[in-house]
Amino acid sequence: MNASSAIAPRIHQALADYLKRDVHTITPSHALRDDLGLDSMATIELLFRIEEAFDIQIPDGDLQKLVTVADVTAYVERRLSPAPAEAPRKPAPARAAAKPAKKKKS
Repeated sequence: MNASSAIAPRIHQALADYLKRDVHTITPSHALRDDLGLDSMATIELLFRIEEAFDIQIPDGDLQKLVTVADVTAYVERRLSPAPAEAPRKPAPARAAAKPAKKKKS
């Protein structure tokens, strides 16, 4: 089981614990505000718990993008996935080894 496959159940459980609901009643398509009834403060508190659980920081500017449970899950998965590796750089062309300078005979 990879790390991202465990993210959704943990987020669903955090929501269930916060809302005091059965975890099986929470689906990825649920909107945090409209379906689950979270107001702005409750959403911030919940996301703070998620930050702590996954050891990430969610910038304030990203909060508006997190509308559904699926949005939160995808966001956390992106934040926890390793950054794509940079394309390998071409090695610098090999330089001819410098020959030691000959000593002048006096």
